[in-house]
Amino acid sequence: MAGNSQRRGATRNPGSKKGARVGTGGNGRRALEGKGPTPKAEDRPYHVAHKKKIAAERVAARPGGSGRPSAGASRSAAGSRGGRTSATHEIVSGRNSVLEALRAGIPVSTVYLAARLEADDRTREIISLAADAGYPLLEVGRAEIDRLTDGSVHQGVAIQVPPYAYAEPDDLLDAAHAADVPPLVVALDGVTDPRNLGAVLRSAGAFGAHGVLVPERRAAGVTAAAWKVSAGAAARVPVARATNLARTLGEYQQAGMFVVGLDAGGDVPLGELPYAGDPLVIVVGSEGKGLSRLVRERCDAIASIPIAAAVESLNAGVAAGIALYEVARQRTA
Repeated sequence: MAGNSQRRGATRNPGSKKGARVGTGGNGRRALEGKGPTPKAEDRPYHVAHKKKIAAERVAARPGGSGRPSAGASRSAAGSRGGRTSATHEIVSGRNSVLEALRAGIPVSTVYLAARLEADDRTREIISLAADAGYPLLEVGRAEIDRLTDGSVHQGVAIQVPPYAYAEPDDLLDAAHAADVPPLVVALDGVTDPRNLGAVLRSAGAFGAHGVLVPERRAAGVTAAAWKVSAGAAARVPVARATNLARTLGEYQQAGMFVVGLDAGGDVPLGELPYAGDPLVIVVGSEGKGLSRLVRERCDAIASIPIAAAVESLNAGVAAGIALYEVARQRTA
């Protein structure tokens, strides 16, 4: 109780009170006036928002630039319309992957070149494209580039790209509408290996798909591993994220699309794939579990890929590539 009464009636020692003191002439008050309002985040050179602003200005300054990436540019440019950005920067390594990314015009934070790099046509073009775009070029030791790429095969070249900005599901339909062709989308259900996502992106780019749809949770995203396997296709094929995959597939159906799932025990062989010439979503399940129950119930048809009895299943990248080829064949027949 004594302690409580002392706290209630506590007083400061003389001279301990903060604030202006008698006789300062207001100097203390003037010192508190500060230096004006805090600058916006994009106006602070050390802030990540400033770096994103500079990257966007570089894109706009290129020939034909419009203040945002061109139709063929990667959605890794933060701030794309409707995009949702991933949390961290990514390192893309390997001469082919880096060259394809630079050709596609994606924003790049830094280009890393190993010291005493053995040059070839690809590295010379990488340096030329990076210099033209004004990207920082850093020559680093082999140990440093090994660390940056986490020990992967980098061939002495790597780039740091800003966080990937995912498209919205409706954006994939907009791309097809702009091209005046039936939409073709690949949806991945429970695929967690980013290398499979990269392989699907590569097939999607090869056979004219308008994008790839992935769940927001418990699914592979566009990481450096996906970039590497896609061989640059991640720069051209947009990836959208769905909060709820089954619900988004239902919204696609309401927009006039048909949904066909791939499963070994399907109702129809792939060669007789229905709806190939119509607006179509091909759904690929995980190698181990296949299609989830809710997603399977959303499908208008389940198609199977005939394989030898000794092979239990195909991975997502291979299955998607075969299905996309069949759709392309039927559409051009």
